[in-house]
Amino acid sequence: MSQLEKNSTQESTTSTATSNKNSKGFTAEERAAMKERAKEQKAEARASKNRAEGESDVLAKIAEMPESDRAIAERLHEIIKASAPVLAPKTWYGMPAYARDGKIVCFFQSAQKFNTRYATLGFSDTANLDDGAMWPVAFALKELTATEEAKIAALVKKAVS
Repeated sequence: MSQLEKNSTQESTTSTATSNKNSKGFTAEERAAMKERAKEQKAEARASKNRAEGESDVLAKIAEMPESDRAIAERLHEIIKASAPVLAPKTWYGMPAYARDGKIVCFFQSAQKFNTRYATLGFSDTANLDDGAMWPVAFALKELTATEEAKIAALVKKAVS
């Protein structure tokens, strides 16, 4: 760098520093607060967008399922949304899942996915289902009646409590 370039850079830096000191605009605290709020708004926008995208992805995965699994998955989706609105729908390993603070709480695995004779409603370790030294974390589903729906709603509510 030539001496002329160095002097020009120094003058530019000095000029900027001087103008910032003399500025009658926002204080450093005000600027920090505005930056923080902008970050919050971006995060909120992403969360809203991701939740909508997550639900769209879940519904697309459900639509790909065979009729028997699709009927169960559609009903489960409605039960989970109604029972625990804090859970965000998203896909997890290609399955419909529901997360809280980015962590999976419960998921649905169709019978077709692993060629099993029943679909599964599963809960992760973040689900608040602890009951002594041993408790179930997965449930086989062949069909949903009002009885099973009530049990599932209670389990999901407990999982997020």
